[in-house]
Amino acid sequence: MILKRMIPVVLTIFWLAVVAWQYLEHRRVVADGRTALRNRGHDIANTLAVVIRSQRFFGGVVFQPRLEAALLELVQSEDFKSVMLFNAYGEIVCSAGDISISDLDSLIEAGERWDKNSVWMVNLVDLEVESPLEEMDTPTLILQENDRGILHRMRPPPPEPGPYEENESLSPSRELTDGSIASATPPGENRGRRERNWPGPRIRRPRGMDEEEYQSLVEKAGLHGFAIEMFTKQYDLANQKDIWLRIPIVASTLVALLGFGLAWRSLVHSSDLQVRLVRANEMNAHLRRMNLAAAGLAHETRNPLNLVRGLAQVIARDTGSRPDTRNQALQITEEVDQVTAQLNEFINYSKPCEPKPTPVDLAAVVGDVEQALLSDLDDKKIGLKVEIPEMAIEADESLLRQVLFNLLLNAVQAVDDGGLIWVKFGQEKGQEPFLEIRDNGPGVPEENQSKIFQPYFTTRQHGTGLGLAVVSQIVLAHGWEIRYVPSDDRGAVFHISGFKVLPKGNQNDG
Repeated sequence: MILKRMIPVVLTIFWLAVVAWQYLEHRRVVADGRTALRNRGHDIANTLAVVIRSQRFFGGVVFQPRLEAALLELVQSEDFKSVMLFNAYGEIVCSAGDISISDLDSLIEAGERWDKNSVWMVNLVDLEVESPLEEMDTPTLILQENDRGILHRMRPPPPEPGPYEENESLSPSRELTDGSIASATPPGENRGRRERNWPGPRIRRPRGMDEEEYQSLVEKAGLHGFAIEMFTKQYDLANQKDIWLRIPIVASTLVALLGFGLAWRSLVHSSDLQVRLVRANEMNAHLRRMNLAAAGLAHETRNPLNLVRGLAQVIARDTGSRPDTRNQALQITEEVDQVTAQLNEFINYSKPCEPKPTPVDLAAVVGDVEQALLSDLDDKKIGLKVEIPEMAIEADESLLRQVLFNLLLNAVQAVDDGGLIWVKFGQEKGQEPFLEIRDNGPGVPEENQSKIFQPYFTTRQHGTGLGLAVVSQIVLAHGWEIRYVPSDDRGAVFHISGFKVLPKGNQNDG
């Protein structure tokens, strides 16, 4: 029992583990895709840094129109959507592409933002690196074309000639004006000394511009950082493809586990059924033995009852007996007849019902049953209307006779004096042939309609409750179907279907 309850739990845990595994694997693929996209962003940022450095003039100046033209060439790539350069105040000083950002400050603070179809990356590289022509760092300034005066003011002054600048091709030694001999200096040494003495553009601000004004220019026009926007179409397609690859794994695992669970359930159910079947067979064998014992007892009981009935009839006919004695003898006879009828019904119900179908003339069988009940019909002046065509059905004649006798007797007992009973055989279009026994009696209450075919259920005072149970047993043994149909007006209708109608040539002439 514990294993039976644990199997569904174990299967559910296993499936959830598979789902969690696939989810983690998908998250890993998503993380790898984002890492690849960030690496691609770093590559684009390095290219962008090279472009910006190539646009720098003296003092790190870059003119916006020329820079935007260069940036537009970069934006033409498939996965590069837009770029924007901003100053220390978070204001855009240069851009290219379709800029759809609304809150630049939050983007700069976050450093990265993933939108529906694109991703923003901020400050991927440092552009403030040392220039090959400058000894000191200078910020990159993005100016307009009308700011060329600032560039002119930032140009460094020309260098003064070095001590050996006039004669670079002197001989290895020469006489100086004071009579001393100068040591030989190769031309290469002169050039090296000249380069080492070159002062370089050490000016950090334009001439005539104080430090405060220069710092204000750097804050407004200086490049503080940049942000690039890249398309995520390929990234999204890869994620969707990965999801669609993992859904069949999860679904197939679920189907396999459900199949295993159903197989296990069927196995357990089959084992339970086998146990129940063994117990049912044992119970049936015990009931059969009890049934045979009860039937034998009932059969043996009829003999002494017949003896009692015979003696009671003798006493009732004896004219020398007192009147009260003869009346008591008649009562004994009636009681014995009732007990005998109950024993007969019990014996009929307990006997194995094994029909032997033969062609039977239904109208003739109904006529025989009518003759057997003629005295009962006459006593209550009940009319019997039979609507059966000349035809034959396949049935066990003795068992069919017992079915009709019990149903008609039940109807005779149910209707009042002067009542009416119908026996009708017919076949509606597209349906099986049927036989109906209908009466205009009180009918069966709704609460009892599902119980009338149960053994020992009866609503009559002297009823045995076995008549309709025997009918149901015989009908089912033939493979037919019987059901109670409430009448539209009043009375009861017993509907039997499933008959096999035979051609006229197969009727039993005997």
